[in-house]
Amino acid sequence: MASSDNSRGAIYMSLAMASFTCNDALVKSVTASLSVAQIITVRGVMTTVLVYLVARRLGALRPLSVVLQPLILLRTFFEIGATLTFISALGRIDFANISSIMQSLPLAVTLGAALFLAEPVGWRRWTAIIVGFIGVLIILRPTTGGFAPESLLVLAAVFFTSGRDLVTRRIVADVPSLTITLFTALANTVVGALLIVPMGGWQPMNAENFLPLVIAALLVFAGYQAVIMSMRTGEISFVAPFRYTGLIWGLVLSVLFFGERPDAFVYGGAAIIIGSGLYSFYREGKRRNRIAAEAGPVPPAAP
Repeated sequence: MASSDNSRGAIYMSLAMASFTCNDALVKSVTASLSVAQIITVRGVMTTVLVYLVARRLGALRPLSVVLQPLILLRTFFEIGATLTFISALGRIDFANISSIMQSLPLAVTLGAALFLAEPVGWRRWTAIIVGFIGVLIILRPTTGGFAPESLLVLAAVFFTSGRDLVTRRIVADVPSLTITLFTALANTVVGALLIVPMGGWQPMNAENFLPLVIAALLVFAGYQAVIMSMRTGEISFVAPFRYTGLIWGLVLSVLFFGERPDAFVYGGAAIIIGSGLYSFYREGKRRNRIAAEAGPVPPAAP
């Protein structure tokens, strides 16, 4: 694959991470005035409409029976769990801490793939996983006075998100991605609406808390499209590490917009997590190259 394709893929991935992180910051900015359920509902309605319009235009709409299969329902369950726990964490924990802990997601996915999907993981990547989660513990500081029990919400979000990604790998390819995304967005919206009353009822909305959710919905949609373009343009082993650019955005936004001052524990833990993740990506790339080399060149088709 040409280096220019990898460069474009890296740019798309970086743009996706910027979109997702800015979305998170906008959602956090309204958590003081709106409940988690109301945020999920309002943003979900707009996201669902956007995805529906695009899916309809591209001919990706499918009957409801297509998505009512166990794996897609399980993926939707994980997505709802991730949304609830992550937005709950946004309203209670420093943005820098959340952004740093979420960088452990690739390691969690590798761990889950080894435990539940029997994917081969050598001792080097096992070591990277362990070291990476030590970095998470450094940020959490469970044995010190700086530990915040609410941080466990972020770990729960990592668990649900990694579960979603692992299940996605097993969904048959003949179901369009936009169909799955549309069903997931709709399910999130419905669950959010059902939880509005138990979570405090509907709160008045104005331009200050509605406009950020409009922009957040657009950013989420743009981020998903950028990820797809990244994976289709560049080599996965090259573009995947650029997921960590999200942490740069997270730290910058935490300081400039939320007035946070991340301490040495956050910076140190984040550095360990990213270092472990990059090494894991490196080892995975070597494994794929070795398998490709052992398989040999693909023979030409018979005339």
